Amino acid sequence: GILEKTRLCLIKKLLPHLEDRRKYHHEFVSSTSFHGVHNIVQTRSKTRKVLWLLVLAACLAVVIWQICSRFIYYFSWPTTTTVVVQYVENIQFPAVTFCNLNRFQAHAVTNLKIIFLIWNIVSAILQKFTMEDKYYQELNDFLAGNQNFSIKEFTRKNGFYLNSSTLLECDFFGKPCYPQDFEHVFTEYGNCFTFNHNDLSARRVSLSGRGLHLLFDVQQDQFTDEPALGYTDAGITFVIHSPQELPRFDGLGLLTPVGTHAQVAIRQLKSIIQEYPWGECKPDIKLQYHKIYSTNGCLLECKARYIQDWCGCLPFILPGNGTECDLLKFYKCVYPAVYDIEIKGLCTVGTHNSTCPAPCEETDYPTTVTYSSFGGERAIKYFSAKLKKSPEYIRQNLVRIEIKYHDLSYKITQQQKALTISELLADVGGQLGLFCGASMITIIELLEYIFTNFCWMCIFLLLKAPEMPQWNNPSQNQPTHKEKKRGIQEC
Repeated sequence: GILEKTRLCLIKKLLPHLEDRRKYHHEFVSSTSFHGVHNIVQTRSKTRKVLWLLVLAACLAVVIWQICSRFIYYFSWPTTTTVVVQYVENIQFPAVTFCNLNRFQAHAVTNLKIIFLIWNIVSAILQKFTMEDKYYQELNDFLAGNQNFSIKEFTRKNGFYLNSSTLLECDFFGKPCYPQDFEHVFTEYGNCFTFNHNDLSARRVSLSGRGLHLLFDVQQDQFTDEPALGYTDAGITFVIHSPQELPRFDGLGLLTPVGTHAQVAIRQLKSIIQEYPWGECKPDIKLQYHKIYSTNGCLLECKARYIQDWCGCLPFILPGNGTECDLLKFYKCVYPAVYDIEIKGLCTVGTHNSTCPAPCEETDYPTTVTYSSFGGERAIKYFSAKLKKSPEYIRQNLVRIEIKYHDLSYKITQQQKALTISELLADVGGQLGLFCGASMITIIELLEYIFTNFCWMCIFLLLKAPEMPQWNNPSQNQPTHKEKKRGIQEC
């Protein structure tokens, strides 16, 4: 049958004679580039055979140990961090967003407490805020009687504004700047204004010690906060950030109280993080409404998606193009939804498997701030005569801020792979070459030897398989059953 013909073909053509196989094994161990093997075979001294066998076994054990340790180290995804300070002739100036701690004008509405409560509900999206139960009824009554009230338009018209009366002086690198150079933005502080925002061409400085000089008048008599709700400070708060990013005041804002001169020295720090699994960043993430990826921008877009799905509208302080939420939606849906997002962890930041992992590249501006009292006696008299205000008004309302680079350099903190694929292969090759004299050619020789013996073993097992039943008598030209069995036993 077919099985018998296959066996005959294997016996005659594929399975070599026993002496040929022994000769093949001897030639392999005598000529292989794997050092030490031929010394075991060719030497006649039994003692020397044993010594070389022990040496070869010890070298193999060390090689296996070293290679396993390198693979274990590689799959632990190790990283190293390098810090490089690069000095340049000029450097890009960051964006700076300024806000007045006094959010609203006192004369805009008779009951400021309600306005602050409404704004706290709105700004809870950016900053956590818990409203006390005693204000619920008062707030409900206001919402019931003012359904068409727009907190966005009220804040824009009656919040902090930037003009020649609030921005008394502005100078950037020896050139005057004006309120028109600032871009309006909503933050948890209401109306805020950004200098050097993304829509303008990037401003650069070419000399350390010079930068942005500003003089604000906070106008406490016109802008006042509600002490009963915890707003007791007066001054200017600001945050320094990349021009491509939105300002984030939560834990990052710098405060300059009235009657104070703040000198801010900044440095530029660029951080480069490796992608997962070496680091925590994911380079393929893109944002819909931001040019560059940042955890803050990603978090805002994540909240915007969930709120728009749940409430059918979009808060005006979040990025997007949805229908703007009215006050009732803010109170009944958006405000609870924000806490639901926080409790359920729907928008998380940090690790690679979070909603908003760490960015692969990030630019920060570490600051050093020194404070002094604003103006001496002559300065007070000068501004008093210039503004036609009393010296007490000057001390209670004016704020001077200077922002400049410490030096014309930036620091790059880069996370790098501690062991790359090429370095892993070099380590493995070095261990093989040091202890066994092996190379890639040696590995190919071993694979060829193993594959050849594996094929012979498969053929041998196939010949040992049970015979198919024979229904016809064997022809005269075919060997008998006993002859085939004897041939297989000899093999």
